[in-house]
Amino acid sequence: MKLDTGFLSFDLRAIPDYARKAEDLGFGALWAAETKHDGFLPLAVAATSTERVRLGTAIAIAFARSPMVLAQIGWDLQKASGGRFIMGLGTQVKAHNERRFSVKWDAPGPRLREIVEALRAIWNTWQTKAPLRYHGKHYQIDLMTPFFDPGPIEHPHIPIYLAGVNPYMARLAGEVAEGLHIHSFHSAKYLREVLHPAVAEGLHRAGRSRLDFTFRASTMVIVGDTREEIEKQKQAVKQQIAFYASTRTYSAVLAAHGLDDLSPRLHAKSLEGDWKGMADLISDAMLEDFAVIGSWADIGPRIRERYAGLYDRTQLYPSFAPSLEDPRMAALARDFNDG
Repeated sequence: MKLDTGFLSFDLRAIPDYARKAEDLGFGALWAAETKHDGFLPLAVAATSTERVRLGTAIAIAFARSPMVLAQIGWDLQKASGGRFIMGLGTQVKAHNERRFSVKWDAPGPRLREIVEALRAIWNTWQTKAPLRYHGKHYQIDLMTPFFDPGPIEHPHIPIYLAGVNPYMARLAGEVAEGLHIHSFHSAKYLREVLHPAVAEGLHRAGRSRLDFTFRASTMVIVGDTREEIEKQKQAVKQQIAFYASTRTYSAVLAAHGLDDLSPRLHAKSLEGDWKGMADLISDAMLEDFAVIGSWADIGPRIRERYAGLYDRTQLYPSFAPSLEDPRMAALARDFNDG
């Protein structure tokens, strides 16, 4: 299992030093989330500041951009990084597409499939000069003149990871992508019983094997060397779990643990703005299922033990990860590299 990390700062002026530090510490990849900032810009800066660490989006919002825009960004980042870029895409939920991005919401699974197919078609045209002809229900792309063709690059195969919570998206990832970005709200039970079988079905449909595919996730952790540290982090993680579990999109994860009735109760409290009440509904038993708890000395082995065979790559959930200047992070990176 590879240990990765994410950007804790999106100040582009600070990215070169941060990216080099992550690379020197031995992290396998640097992932950029797209929340308050663009997910691609820090990767562009990091690509020209590093030599070995992999660089990817975890994730970029797919429907807010056309396939051609995504193709151009991916092509340029792949060239700048010398083949280290991973295109991580996700759909986001209906409300954010319609009300934050002002994008029409329509059949997210089939539409995301078309984006992946269109990207492959565009990149193939740029690399081989084959005619560009992609015609789907949602996207029709068949114009590429020399003036707009960036031409071939040394590493033309760009891995695509899709974000998924439910079986449909996991199956789609297995069928058309190189990896699955597992949502941070997950458990080993849910991965073993739901997501892995769905990915396996997709891989079978595409005639591929598990060796062709990567499972990547952020791991929620409660880590500390004192009881005070552990108790403080418990409350923060409970709040994060409550936030995710209040959304119907993630109800299947709760259902796997027999907690079907919890999502509507959390949702009701979210409408009231009762954030403390939401966290209070998360039991210590739930923490054990959805977060890995331990000291800094044993958190690495505990993550590997719980998710052996279920993850290929992980990082500490960004909200609970210390600075790269913290010697505990350096020790954790060494623990994974040497483990």
